Formats: sequence, structure tokens, C-alpha cells
Amino acid sequence: MNDKVIITVATTGAFPTKEHNQAIPMTPKEIADDVYKCWKAGAAVAHLHMRDENGQGTMSAEKFEETVSLIRQTGCDIIINCTTSGDLNATDETRMIHLSKVKPEMASYDCGTMNWMNSTVFYNTPPFLEKLGHYMQEHNVKPEIEVFDASFIYNALYYLKKGVLKAPLHFQLCMGAPGGIAATIENLVFLKNLLPSDCTWSAFGIGANHLPILLATIAMGGNIRIGMEDNIYYAKGELAKSNSQFVERAVRIIKEAGKQPATPNEARKILSLN
Repeated sequence: MNDKVIITVATTGAFPTKEHNQAIPMTPKEIADDVYKCWKAGAAVAHLHMRDENGQGTMSAEKFEETVSLIRQTGCDIIINCTTSGDLNATDETRMIHLSKVKPEMASYDCGTMNWMNSTVFYNTPPFLEKLGHYMQEHNVKPEIEVFDASFIYNALYYLKKGVLKAPLHFQLCMGAPGGIAATIENLVFLKNLLPSDCTWSAFGIGANHLPILLATIAMGGNIRIGMEDNIYYAKGELAKSNSQFVERAVRIIKEAGKQPATPNEARKILSLN
């Protein structure tokens, strides 16, 4: 399926609020409705974060359960990908427990610690990563290995050797986070060249470099992530109207490149979820 491109939509994230863009979905109902529209537009994977009543990121298992239930009630077959890092104050347990309750097909696996330069430290300690990797295997959840710098790839390969992770691996190259690797084409090529040959991969650029990274990733044979978690602007000075607007543009670009957006079931085969 070399002509298929998986579109992941990251609808909400843990940080942008309606003060930044009124179109960001925040409640379980808003997120579920948004995911359904993105699925209709061509997204195959939904990467989910939850917010509390004050709009702050939360790892509430109840919020995840409610949201995923509402998504499934729509009848769409989109792949559910839950975050394990939506609250900087979460414990190791609260970062994992929702996986056993929601039973998503995928979840994020942030394979290293980094400084969020504008706020705090994003802790992903070796003991936690080992626990999380085994927990995901126990509950049949595929790790999406989130890569904020080159060391995260080397960490993942180490955990693969230890049996904490299992091949084939799937990497998400997260570029442009404050404290992480910059979102440049040169860095995208660099990270891509570090990946094992039998893996699948996706990439995104945060903020203004969203579109260049998207275009280069498609050209390089990767999959893409879009959505308001990473970028609230559709174009310079123009706030996005919806997450589905990003999906619709991605579909057009993929087709112009002579490829096709993968359906959820095609994405399952590509990602070895079946």
C-alpha cells in the first residue's frame, strides 16, 4: 500500500484553548462530533486528549471513556489513539489506567524526557517507559512512539531489544515543540534516516512549519498528522475553522501527489493492527 497515506487528526491537545481558537473541541461531545466530521473528511486515526471543566489537560479515565463511547456511537470506524501524556501533573498510574478501560487500538509512547522550554519538564523516566511498554502489550495497544528529538529513536531501539516494545514499530516525528528538534526539512530527513527499515512513520510540524513538514513527509513516503493540537491557524493570520478543514486540505494534497488517503481498515493493515 505504498500509495496510501494515513491521516491522523489531533483534535484538541492539552494546551490550546477557545481563547486561542473558538473552534477547538473541548468537551467529550464536542470532541466526538469533531472526530466524526474528520473521519467523514478522510482521517483514519484520531489522537485524543481530554480537558477538565476548566479547560485544562486531564488524564481522567472517565472523560476518555465518555468520549470514545460517543465516537463509537456515531458508527465511524476511525482508529482511536489515546494520549498517555495529557496532564503534566499526572502520575504513572493515571497516565496508563485509561488504556485498560477504553481499549484503544493505539496510544502515544513518548520515548524520552525533555524540557518544555516555556513551562516545565516533560518526564518520561526509564522505569515509567518500561511499565508503559509492558502495559500496552498486556492490553494489546500499539505504541505510537512520539519522537521529539533524535535520542527518542535510539531509546525506542533500546526498548525494542529489551522486549519492552515489539516490532514493527510506528514512529510519530513531533517537530517544532519548544525544547525539541526544530521543524525543518533538514531535520525531517535526518530523523527519517535514523528509523529502522521495517517501521512505519508519520510526522508533523508545530505552528508555522506545519505545512512544509506535511508536504515533505508526503513526498518522502511518510504518513501525516494534522489538527489543532499542533496548529490553530489554517494559513498565516487565518484561524482554522475546524479540524476537518485541515483534513480536507490534506486529502487534496495527497491526491495531487498521486496517492490516496488510507481508510481506517487500510491503516490497520499498514500499522499491523489486524
